[in-house]
Amino acid sequence: MASLFVNNLTVIDFSYLDAERGIVGESWIVDLELGGELNAEGMVFDFGHVKKAIKTALDNGMDHRFVIPLQLDGLEVEQGPEYSRIRRLAADGSLMLDYRAPNQAFYWLQATAVTPQTALRDLQQQVRAVVPANVQQIKLSLRTEDHQDAYYHYSHGLKKHDGDCQRMVHGHRSRLIIEQDGRRQPELEQQFARHWQDIYLITREDIRQEIKVLDTPCYAMSYEAAQGHFELTLPVTRCDVLDTDTTVELIAQHLVHRLSARAPDSHWCVRAFEGVNKGAIAAHPAATAQAL
Repeated sequence: MASLFVNNLTVIDFSYLDAERGIVGESWIVDLELGGELNAEGMVFDFGHVKKAIKTALDNGMDHRFVIPLQLDGLEVEQGPEYSRIRRLAADGSLMLDYRAPNQAFYWLQATAVTPQTALRDLQQQVRAVVPANVQQIKLSLRTEDHQDAYYHYSHGLKKHDGDCQRMVHGHRSRLIIEQDGRRQPELEQQFARHWQDIYLITREDIRQEIKVLDTPCYAMSYEAAQGHFELTLPVTRCDVLDTDTTVELIAQHLVHRLSARAPDSHWCVRAFEGVNKGAIAAHPAATAQAL
């Protein structure tokens, strides 16, 4: 039997529900190995088809969805023909979240928790459905980015986006690099990363009202997007509010504005990542693209 491998086949950017942390944005890098008999072309599976068929199958699964472990204690689920709703309380009896969205915005996982191990069975079935019969073994591995930089988990939704980013709860695990006058500022990076750990980033205009649910101050937010109507209620303490949309470009600008308010005479540069190996740069004072 022959084998082939593809490292860094794709990155799955998604959010999941955690029993303690609530909504968590995450980014998993997918590595793949296929084993089987050689076909008439002397291949296990053409690399071009691997990148097209298998990557597409994985991207159509958990990517840019809210992954819900259906066996999680205390989870309330209402599944309808077009829309579903989930609700859960935290351990102290306060509201953790209340979310209603089109069905395509959810991914239902038969597990008590979302981990690489519990997700692998579903992902391997998705790959099995698109590989030819000569492929006998499928090995997937899911890993997070290996680096020493500060990072944070964030979730958001982009209602104006014409793709799956419009889903109100999806997210990323993202690095953060801050420079002041050309020098890295690791303490500031860690400070901002801690502040935004497991954060939900809201566009201010999407807040419908501030309410109390079970004595917990909450933001009730909603918007209309191409895929349907989205509603989310979260504790205020789990959120940060931006005056703009929450694209990575505007997140980087938001961070550099905060930094420049601390030291307006300094030159600040922020590299905000959106998942793995991509992101946006913002500077104060604003620099040209050539200078960046």
